[in-house]
Amino acid sequence: MRKSALNAIHELAREDERVVFIGSDLGAGTLEPMRREMPERFFMEGISEQHIIGMAAGLAMEGYIPYVNTIATFLTRRCFEQIAVDLCMHNLPVRLIGNGGGMVYAPLGPTHTATEDIALMRILPEMTVVAPCDADEIKRLMPQTLEWPGPLYIRLAKGGDEVVSNPQMNCTIGEAVLMRDPGEVLFISTGIMTQRALQAAGLLAEQGIAAGVLHCHTIMPLESARLHSLASRVKLMVTLEEHTLAGGFGSAILELLSDRLQPHPPILRIGLPKRNGGGYGSQDHQLTAAGLDALTISQRVIQQMNKGALL
Repeated sequence: MRKSALNAIHELAREDERVVFIGSDLGAGTLEPMRREMPERFFMEGISEQHIIGMAAGLAMEGYIPYVNTIATFLTRRCFEQIAVDLCMHNLPVRLIGNGGGMVYAPLGPTHTATEDIALMRILPEMTVVAPCDADEIKRLMPQTLEWPGPLYIRLAKGGDEVVSNPQMNCTIGEAVLMRDPGEVLFISTGIMTQRALQAAGLLAEQGIAAGVLHCHTIMPLESARLHSLASRVKLMVTLEEHTLAGGFGSAILELLSDRLQPHPPILRIGLPKRNGGGYGSQDHQLTAAGLDALTISQRVIQQMNKGALL
């Protein structure tokens, strides 16, 4: 996914001389073809995340469209003030590309896991937040970022994730994608949790429970019309996210439904527990430990339906 996003920046730079790339402490050879072809629009700034936000803001004020890339937790948590003041206050067209949203960098420990980045970014005025489900989807989303108004945060997975999207599906920033028609249950997911939502829906189908999947690659702003329409057709809604439940994607869904649709079906939020630390291990290990594997997700849905006498 990251490689697809970076390659897309190079292609956009060929099309539009306003595009510049700013990296922070990325590996040797990152976007090397762009560096060789247009060195005047390629910047690698070292470990200086707060600086590159200010740098990107200055370039944007001069008419450029900066694409900033580094590890998600450092891009969001470390320089939150600079993003709020330098970018959002001036509504500047800077694209923040966060590598490894969620537990991707779990082998490096809790300092590298971005588990509150959605909460941080979605509360900022003017900020758009996007979390694609696979490499193909990010390829279709990236061209839309060129003329998108204001700042935009793109949350990337680790790469090599299963491709579940296809070109026939709608891929427009601000619009959700219905990937599986709902029955009694509707999963509402974002990022790579859409893969797990589809797997869990398959397991539920084996138990005679029809579950749909609504993929929200755009977390802010959420598409309200589609969500409201589907909510009226189901008995249970389940949000899935690779993020702490506090302030994240599920919270955004609850807020929207509470403000605009009452009454609404029961909502089960499934995500990462709110805790410090979390230890070390692979992304899959950490997600399974948190109950974010397809089998545990499907079991929790059945438990919730039994609890609410929905079966």
